[in-house]
Amino acid sequence: MKIAYISTYPPRECGIATFNHNLLRAIGYDKTAVSEDSYVVAMNDSENLDQYEYPREVKYQIRQENQKDYIRAADYINTSLVDACIMEHEFGIYGGENGVYILPLIARLQKPLVTILHTILKDPSYMQLTIIREIAKHSSRIVVMSHRAVGFLTSIYGIPFSKIQLIEHGVPDLEAKTDNPVKLSLPFKNKKVLFTFGLISRNKGLETVIEALPQIVAKNPDVMYVVLGTTHPGVIRNSGEEYRDSLKKLARKLNVEDNLTFINKFVSEEQLFEYLTACDMYITPYLNEAQITSGTLSYAVGAGAAVISTPYWHAQELLADNRGRLFDFKDADALAAIVNELFEDEEKLNQLKANAYEYGLHLRWPSTGQVFVDVLEEAISKSLAEKDNTGKQIIDPDAMPSFSLAHIQRLTDDTGIVQHAKYGIPNLKEGYCLDDNARALIMAILAYQQNKSKVALELLPVYLSYIQYMQRDDGNFRNFLSFTRDYLDEIGSEDSFGRTIWALGYLIHNAPNNSYREFARELFNKSVPHFKNLGHLRGIGNTMIGLSNYLKAHPGDEHIREQFDLLAEPLKAAYRENKKGHWHWFEDKMTYDNAILPLALLSYYQTTKDKEALDIALESMEYLSQKTLIYGYLNPVGNDGWLYREGNSMALYDQQAIETMAMVLMYFKAYEITHDLTYIKQMYLCYQWFLGENSLHLPLFDHETKGCGDGLQPHGVNRNQGAESTLAYWISHLVVLKALEYEYIQSSDLTTVQKQILS
Repeated sequence: MKIAYISTYPPRECGIATFNHNLLRAIGYDKTAVSEDSYVVAMNDSENLDQYEYPREVKYQIRQENQKDYIRAADYINTSLVDACIMEHEFGIYGGENGVYILPLIARLQKPLVTILHTILKDPSYMQLTIIREIAKHSSRIVVMSHRAVGFLTSIYGIPFSKIQLIEHGVPDLEAKTDNPVKLSLPFKNKKVLFTFGLISRNKGLETVIEALPQIVAKNPDVMYVVLGTTHPGVIRNSGEEYRDSLKKLARKLNVEDNLTFINKFVSEEQLFEYLTACDMYITPYLNEAQITSGTLSYAVGAGAAVISTPYWHAQELLADNRGRLFDFKDADALAAIVNELFEDEEKLNQLKANAYEYGLHLRWPSTGQVFVDVLEEAISKSLAEKDNTGKQIIDPDAMPSFSLAHIQRLTDDTGIVQHAKYGIPNLKEGYCLDDNARALIMAILAYQQNKSKVALELLPVYLSYIQYMQRDDGNFRNFLSFTRDYLDEIGSEDSFGRTIWALGYLIHNAPNNSYREFARELFNKSVPHFKNLGHLRGIGNTMIGLSNYLKAHPGDEHIREQFDLLAEPLKAAYRENKKGHWHWFEDKMTYDNAILPLALLSYYQTTKDKEALDIALESMEYLSQKTLIYGYLNPVGNDGWLYREGNSMALYDQQAIETMAMVLMYFKAYEITHDLTYIKQMYLCYQWFLGENSLHLPLFDHETKGCGDGLQPHGVNRNQGAESTLAYWISHLVVLKALEYEYIQSSDLTTVQKQILS
């Protein structure tokens, strides 16, 4: 079994680096099960790949803030001969907001993954919660180091208990030396030693121990408090040695400066063990309870030290059953009382040491390593079994959120649907727009068709009424309306015009009753004189989709058929003019809402059987697919630079939800015409962009609000959940449900006659 480890790694001074180094050696003890060719993918906190002189087991490096390095690392692992991966996870060692850059790497992995969580927060932010859930989704096993961590993962993060493995933090397999050189060193010789080690930062609470020293020194004048460790690199970058200096100043103020020693260095594991077995008591005075795992605490227990600690989560578990003593946060008096008590009662002190030593025996790395070997072998076996499971349905309805119009209702009042939201709260200051109410009308019709949603049926006349309110006397439309119902423009964009015609045409074809159909047709007919003035390709495309739906309800309307032909010609002409060499597109650049253009020509072909329209639609659709589905997930053209025929590579961000909705609709229309299940696969792949199958592997759909984030940005999801993105999600969702019926007809074992009946 060959393993790839994703982590920080020595000589980088980092607790997780040390842990991973120890784990690699511990797993490697079993030479019969684990290959010596296992390797490390090391995380660098610098752009300089020569910053650390790594040992030979480090085969690949990732620069923390370089997104492309993560993808390259996944490819490196996939093409190597490893059987499984282990990833150490802590938010701060990976790039992007809360370490989001690690998600594309693990999503791209083709090897089973075991993830070790070093930080599990009780009150995670939305991004932190999402990242842990995504990690769990892509991991065969999630390893935690305390019982409380198991409870947090199941109750707060919603991770199945069956996926979680409790393996306590490993400790060195060492015994105390008879002649310990540390005991003869200056801070220890002829002293009663209190000891703390680790990277120094303000949250370590070292001032509490210094504040307790006057009471301790009064009874034990030969006490020395030794603090071993360098200042945390992040602290050094931001404030230098300010914290260490403040501790020295506090000691001088309390007249205990002669009882405090700093040893400012990073020591080896063997040296650390010597310090731990030389001290009289080990103290972890952390300032709050929110520490789920402490490697320093585990090491101290493993060394058989008498530990005194504040009651943070890991300490409560590890020091139970008289394996240590607890005092309250920032309570210097309680700490002093415990220390003086133990110095006075040597039997109590020795019993604490004995209990810690006995418990630490089962934490030693050889035993811990064997547990990890068993977990890895299980993950590999599970992965092989899943690969043998063929014949999976294209669309997995169980992976789709349950249908809910909760956020749509939240955004809708008796005027229409509000444009924007701050997070999941309607932003009334931004008012309303025609585009969103047109989309909302389409969504309401689809929801009633697919789910017989009474809520959708009640919302439908609100959106139709808004459209009517925004139509001018000459049949054109305004777009924007303030919250106080004041018009904010005289004539809306061609895009908003086209989307409105689409919505009206769709309602005319699919109206739940005659009054809605007749009302929609009245608005539609009033707008027809403006078709001839359209010059913008997307306005034309949206309008054509509306005319296609209208003609399904009124196939004999020759006037609208003439208008349809007139609109199709500039779209086809634009393609003929701009198609050059490998560039198969309607313009000299790809910008926004791109799939609308092939979709419009597919809709035109479906009504007219125009062969040229079909050829252009399929060819441009294939070109769009090549540009946006190349990585195995949807990567729409970003709005920060677009994609030019003559220019740089495609902009990756920001990615918008309307792009995805248009792709879903385009592929579904292509399937309706060709009955090729490949288009159903591509449609579902695009839909999964909303659920996390994207370049950052972050879901935009919010399971709590039932809304959708306003786009994918370089460092995460835009957490605002406006009407455009939420409607784009639910329209896509409903179209996928509709496609699920088609897939069942195509792929089930029904007879040909039964399929024809169901169709």
